[in-house]
Amino acid sequence: MSVNELYTKYTRVWIPDPDDVWKAAEITRDYKEGEAVLHLKLEDETPLEYPVGPKSNPLPFLRNPDILVGENDLTALSYLHEPAVLHNLRVRFLESNHIYTYCGIVLVAINPYEQLQIYGEEVINAYSGQNMGDMDPHIFAVAEEAYKQMARDERNQSIIVSGESGAGKTVSAKYAMRFFATVGGSANDTNVEEKVLASSPIMEAIGNAKTTRNDNSSRFGKYIQIGFSRRYHIIGANMRTYLLEKSRVVFQAEDERNYHIFYQLCASASLPEFRELGLTSAEDFTFTSLGENIFIEGVNDADDFIKTREAFTLLGIKESSQSSIFKVIASILHLGNIEICSERDGESCHISRDDVHLQHFCRLLGVELQQMEHWLCHRKLATTSETYVKNMSSKQASNARDALAKHIYARMFDWIVEHINMSLQTSSKQHSFIGVLDIYGFETFEVNSFEQFCINYANEKLQQQFNSHVFKLEQEEYMKEQIPWTLIDFYDNQPCIDLIEAKLGILDLLDEECKVPKGTDQNWAQKLYKQHSSSAHFQKPRMSNVSFIIIHFADKVEYQCEGFLEKNRDTVYEEQINILKASQFQLVADLFHDKDGVSSSKSSRVNVRAAKPTPKTPNREHRKTVGHQFRSSLHLLMETLNATTPHYVRCIKPNDVKEAFSFDSSRAVQQLRACGVLETIRISAAGYPSRWTYPDFFSRYRVLLKKSDMMSADKKLVCRNLLETLIKEPDMYQFGKTKIFFRAGQVAYLEKIRADKFRSACIKIQKTVRGWLQRVRYRKIRKSAITLQRYGRGYLARRYAEFLRLSRAALICQKQYRMVRDRRAFLRVRQAVVTIQAYTRGMFTRRIYWEFLMHHKAMIIQKSVRGWLQRKKFRRARAAAIIIQCAYRRRLAKRQLQQLKIEARSAQHLKKLNTGMENKIVQLQRKMDDQSKELKSQNEQLQQVNITLGSEVNKLQKQLEQARSQQAGGGQLTSLQEELDRLREELQEALAHNKKLEEEHGTEKQSLQQRVEELQRENSLLKTEKEEMNQIIAQLSKSSEVDGSSVSQKEATLQKELDQERQRYQNLLKEFSRLEQRYDNLKEEVSLNKFHPGHRRNPSNVSSLESDSNYPSISTSEVGDTEDSIQLVEEMGVEKAAMDISLFMKLQKRVRELETERKRLQTSVDKMEELAKRKGSESRSPTSETETADLAYDSLKRQELETENKKLKNDLNELRKTISERASQNNSSNELQDGYNLLLSQLKAATEELDARKEEVLILRTQIVSTAEQQGKNNHIESENVPELNSKEPIDKEEAAKAYHGLTESKKLLEAQLQTQSRQHKDELEALHTQIELLRDDIEKKQEILNYMSSLSPEAKVEYSVQQEITRLTNDNLDLKELVEKLEKNERKLKKQLRIYMKKVQELEASMAAAQSSRSKPELIRQVTVQRKEKDFEGMLEYNKEDEALLLKTLITDMRPSLVSATVPCLPAYILFMCIRHADYINDDQKVEALLTSTINSIKKVLKKNNDDFEMTSFWLANTSRLLHCLKQYSGDEAFMTQNTSKQNEHCLKNFDLAEYRQVLSDLSIQIYQQLIKVAEGIIQPMIVSAMLESESIPSLAGVKPMGYRNRSSSMDTDAGGPSSYTLEALIRQLGQFHGIMRDHGLDPEIAGQVVRQLFHCINATTLNNLLLRKDVCSWSTGMQLRYNTSQMEEWLRANNLYQSNAAATLEPIIQAAQLLQVKKKTTQDAEAICSLCTSLTTQQIVKILNLYTPLNEFEERVTVSFIRTIQNSLQDRNDPPQLLLDTKQTFPVLFPYTPSALSLETLHIPASLDLNFLIRV
Repeated sequence: MSVNELYTKYTRVWIPDPDDVWKAAEITRDYKEGEAVLHLKLEDETPLEYPVGPKSNPLPFLRNPDILVGENDLTALSYLHEPAVLHNLRVRFLESNHIYTYCGIVLVAINPYEQLQIYGEEVINAYSGQNMGDMDPHIFAVAEEAYKQMARDERNQSIIVSGESGAGKTVSAKYAMRFFATVGGSANDTNVEEKVLASSPIMEAIGNAKTTRNDNSSRFGKYIQIGFSRRYHIIGANMRTYLLEKSRVVFQAEDERNYHIFYQLCASASLPEFRELGLTSAEDFTFTSLGENIFIEGVNDADDFIKTREAFTLLGIKESSQSSIFKVIASILHLGNIEICSERDGESCHISRDDVHLQHFCRLLGVELQQMEHWLCHRKLATTSETYVKNMSSKQASNARDALAKHIYARMFDWIVEHINMSLQTSSKQHSFIGVLDIYGFETFEVNSFEQFCINYANEKLQQQFNSHVFKLEQEEYMKEQIPWTLIDFYDNQPCIDLIEAKLGILDLLDEECKVPKGTDQNWAQKLYKQHSSSAHFQKPRMSNVSFIIIHFADKVEYQCEGFLEKNRDTVYEEQINILKASQFQLVADLFHDKDGVSSSKSSRVNVRAAKPTPKTPNREHRKTVGHQFRSSLHLLMETLNATTPHYVRCIKPNDVKEAFSFDSSRAVQQLRACGVLETIRISAAGYPSRWTYPDFFSRYRVLLKKSDMMSADKKLVCRNLLETLIKEPDMYQFGKTKIFFRAGQVAYLEKIRADKFRSACIKIQKTVRGWLQRVRYRKIRKSAITLQRYGRGYLARRYAEFLRLSRAALICQKQYRMVRDRRAFLRVRQAVVTIQAYTRGMFTRRIYWEFLMHHKAMIIQKSVRGWLQRKKFRRARAAAIIIQCAYRRRLAKRQLQQLKIEARSAQHLKKLNTGMENKIVQLQRKMDDQSKELKSQNEQLQQVNITLGSEVNKLQKQLEQARSQQAGGGQLTSLQEELDRLREELQEALAHNKKLEEEHGTEKQSLQQRVEELQRENSLLKTEKEEMNQIIAQLSKSSEVDGSSVSQKEATLQKELDQERQRYQNLLKEFSRLEQRYDNLKEEVSLNKFHPGHRRNPSNVSSLESDSNYPSISTSEVGDTEDSIQLVEEMGVEKAAMDISLFMKLQKRVRELETERKRLQTSVDKMEELAKRKGSESRSPTSETETADLAYDSLKRQELETENKKLKNDLNELRKTISERASQNNSSNELQDGYNLLLSQLKAATEELDARKEEVLILRTQIVSTAEQQGKNNHIESENVPELNSKEPIDKEEAAKAYHGLTESKKLLEAQLQTQSRQHKDELEALHTQIELLRDDIEKKQEILNYMSSLSPEAKVEYSVQQEITRLTNDNLDLKELVEKLEKNERKLKKQLRIYMKKVQELEASMAAAQSSRSKPELIRQVTVQRKEKDFEGMLEYNKEDEALLLKTLITDMRPSLVSATVPCLPAYILFMCIRHADYINDDQKVEALLTSTINSIKKVLKKNNDDFEMTSFWLANTSRLLHCLKQYSGDEAFMTQNTSKQNEHCLKNFDLAEYRQVLSDLSIQIYQQLIKVAEGIIQPMIVSAMLESESIPSLAGVKPMGYRNRSSSMDTDAGGPSSYTLEALIRQLGQFHGIMRDHGLDPEIAGQVVRQLFHCINATTLNNLLLRKDVCSWSTGMQLRYNTSQMEEWLRANNLYQSNAAATLEPIIQAAQLLQVKKKTTQDAEAICSLCTSLTTQQIVKILNLYTPLNEFEERVTVSFIRTIQNSLQDRNDPPQLLLDTKQTFPVLFPYTPSALSLETLHIPASLDLNFLIRV
């Protein structure tokens, strides 16, 4: 491009200005090459002729387009020069209040002199893990880049912070260290990061001071190395210090201060622990009052001293050491106040012994006063032959005193730094480190001395390293892109460095002059003039012989030679040091002892680590000078920096008056030149500073292409062809592998062409639109004229038509009037005639009506009289018949009464004879009333048979007695008689016991009645209280109507407090889980570090030993004790206990006794079977008698049990009746009714258990009967062999008796079967009721579905119906699967029973065959077998204790969600709960506790193992919450039983209250929920920014701007492709996957909604934070994209029925931010609209977005500063939080709503694939 093309009309340029350095102007006439004048116009419309010459005055710099102004990176500017850089920094600093700007690899930081809210932890989290070019410039971005490169490249890093005093170097370094401490916190509890941060207050106190330029200026340089482990956690730190300004201890310029620690100590001198220091105000001490101002505005020295002491304590410095440090500091102040008096001769001096400050000085340091007084005024001179003492003058003594003070302070400074490093060191091995160098910048004052020389020398070395690194990076970038590389000449300051440090350089000559005995500053200056006068970087001032000038890279500096030698020598007299070495205080003595072989006079070395140990030299004249030491430490620093990857932060001081957001251009330019920023710009501008990727270039400049070129798929070829067409000079650009490189100014040229293209397009659009508007206007005028004509003609026609209409109307009116007049006359005559006729006809009709009425009344009277006569006759006859009947019936009743009295007397006699059978007879009479007709004939036959059999039995007994008397005598008879007596005694004892039980029952009944009376009294009291409360509620309701608004506010406040309290609780729970995780990690590390020989625990031991549940055992083993249970009821209170617990406990106790008796009877049956097997080999005569006695005893015991059982049943029925009557009488008492219901449920369970036991007893009785029959058969067989008893008649009687007993037992079995059938009938009735309720619910649901479908659109109806049909088919499929599994199980059970029966049949056939072979004649004996009906499944699973580990391993440890995906959701939770139910059913508290504790621990271990698996975490959240709901649903608490079915209520827990475990499970659910949120956020976090802000959801909408160095540097993780990008569809797909997983796992919809709400908050916070920290995305097109993206997210919520979860409300801030980017931002009305629109954004966020708003082309306008100020003024009344960014880690308090399950436990099927065969269904 030629000059004629660039310097044309309307082009804007920069011209020099003495005040503002550069001033903007605009060319008013095209410039032609060769002209001497350039015609310009300033911004104030002032014309200017700017002289132009080829050499003296070149053409001015061109301005960048407005679109590039305010860029984050200066290298993104098209024109790279000084005015462009200065203007960009000014715009960002003043208009947008951005203090950070990139300049290639340098971060430019401008001190705002104001606290900004951009350093909070939320900002650190926002920058953590981000690439450097993705976010706005920030010190955190540089720190993150260093941390990321350290982890990625495994190379040490350095952050070099430099700048003038007051530019903010220390603050920047402090924030960088804070970032490392937050991101790379220590992995253990050493808290190294806190110690690193705690070192800052100490170093500021002892190393910072107030200067004229800065209130907190660092007067030393420091390099802090922060060490990291292999996992990149902070493990330690180390600090090196450089060139402490010791002269400040004894001298301060005007309006400056000494080091802060002196003023802090003086401000706290009044404290008791510091009274011994003898300090007063700082104004009273010489060393602190030379600056004449001891205060700093806004600083409280006493408060800062408290922070300093806290930092000392945190770093582990003991209180005694702190006290010694403060003594040393106080002694320095006293040393400065020691008054040295001159003698008369002027050559000597003395100090008064009464000097208080000298006494304080010696006392505080523990030295001898006389020696210190002597050697402060004398010195020792040593020659080769002798040593003598010489007096010092007053001036010499003062200088020696000041030197001693500086030396003491420097040694104390070294000691503190050394101990800080000791506390920051760690035993762990350092893997890598990041160094932070906080060093002084280039300094130039009116009087520059040795300190400024050393500082500028250090900056020369750092600038050389900086230039070489920038050059190296540029070269690497070109080589990486494979473009031609030509060497760029950059400024090399090696000659200046050689001038200072080379052989015979300035430092060498200074050291040489210091060795000369009488060397002076003047002699040294002369040597410099002589040696370096020919150097290009050295000059001699014209008017001085004691100063020299060095031309540094930044500026010329004149140094005054006075004091150079003394400061370089740093002389301190050894006699004074030796006195301090002999101090009685150990710390003071240690300060001045030599360390590591280095001389004690090496006071200027502030680096605590020596570079090389050197042997001690006895001659102090040959020790290293300050300059030599500084050069050595500087070389060591440069070696460290060269071995690391540097990152540069250049701090700029905007003004010298410390005014907030005030920019002095001249001062800024001076610092930009000094810190190397402009050199970086120059190097970049010399090459190809502007760089575009091919896709970005194509997207930006495709408007310049033809339509045929855009059809090509190869973007690189299209870009190449376009550039060859637009830019004719091929040297102006280069094509790399992934980018296009442009020379300076080429991007501006392309932008100009693009703007011209847009301008011509706009003109064409305007032309077309204006023509269209004129045509529309013409058509409108023509249409108006035609309309006027039409209306005029219409008016005339309507007027003529109106005349014709009126004429015709007049004729019609006349006609009508005449007609109406005649018609009215006719109607009047006709009405009179009709009226006369009506009256006449009415009169005749009324007469006929009265005649008929009289006849009708007469008939009614006759009818009534006749009826009364007949009724009277009937009553008289009926009364006579009744009297006769009563007499006859009375006679019959008397006869019946006599007969009943006779029967009563006979029944009384029977009661006396057989007292124990009374209840049995009454019961049998009641039961057999219905069967009396059928059994009457049988009873008569049985009586006859009994009479005959009785006589025969008597005969047989007589014969048997005769036979026994002949054989064995009377011994056996007596034994049988004794046994019978004993049984009778036991029967009497049992009767007495029964009476005692009846008495106890009577007393308990009385006590229960008393309790009922008490409850009635309490009920009456409660009624009165209820009435009072109703009155109060009525009053409150009246007042609430008045104060409705205040109540709603209170409710909102209470709800908010509840949420806050819930959130605090969940945060504590989260902290607990974090600490628990921390503990597990430490335990794992210990287990890995140590080897444990010997026994290793199995999983069951581990689960029991690692249990972290500290809840007490829930034991109810003592519930069976009646007295303890009654005492427990009395403690709990009657209101909370059951109605009659004692009776319930008795029943339980009786059930246990029946169980024991059943076991005993079973044992006896087994013994009888064994005896029957051995019947052939043993003698039967004595055994049969014993078995007969056992059978008699068993029958008596059985009768006793039946009697007792019947009594208990009668008592139970009476108690039920009594309680029901009282409950019905006291219906108002809710508590009594609740207790009655609870008691009924408990008694019902006990009755069922008694029935079960009764069935078992009946089975045992049947077995006993069958055994007895078998024994009778055997006895009969044996009796055939006895000759005396070989007759048929006794055998027949015995068979008849057996038949009678068999009939009796069969009758009892029939009764049992009838009872079983009645129970089955009741169960079926309940099942039918349940089915009816389910059908009703189904009908209601279908009605709701029908109503919902009626409101949907046709498409939605189809979709909804398909979805409902899929759901129904899925449920039917599951039901069919369960039915198939149930049928399979029944089939297996029937097969097993069939095999058992087949085995029994085979055994029976074998026994029958053996019996037939042993006897000659077969006998048919009827055997009665009773089969127990199989009980229904009760929804419980039984397992053995040793199978618990296998159960947990199968259900939890090895469980995968895919294994149970096709079954009922939350199947493991249901199985575990069914196991818990069985443990509760058998009353095993240890089993319940062990199972629940092991379950909780196993779930925690699984979640710890799969801590990044969303599917596993969601699966166990669903199962844990379901187990929690089951514990609530089946707890027996009425609050959780409202939605249960009757069957579910029967399945409630019976013995244990697991409320404490419910709380543990609730806490575990919250922990799993938090882990689920963490996992989900970790998955979607990388997708949010790319999907919401960067992806083009609306194609071709987003614009592209030039990118700076940071978008193309090594901070990008990937190569050519850039970082991986995600689209909005991918993000929504991921959210859908999350929701689908939670839905498939059966997670409650409310919890899933809360998860989605939390994820939407994360999306909103991350997106808004990135929007607030990225200037490149704050544009109109981004607002459009963002609004579209949020609408898609809301649509996804609606599609998944999640809109009610308040997730959409969390997107409100980002929606308002998108609207803010799109609305107009010009007028006051726009400002008011923005204020009313952005209610969810804070004022700070609104202002930040407006400041960041960036137009993507020239047709958009920037937001003016005045508009932003208007917004701020309008929103100043808002009470917004101070932070700018949203907290991405904020978690909403989770609430787990109670959702009971409709699933019946007895219908649950366990898949065979789970291998849970050891579980037994109960």
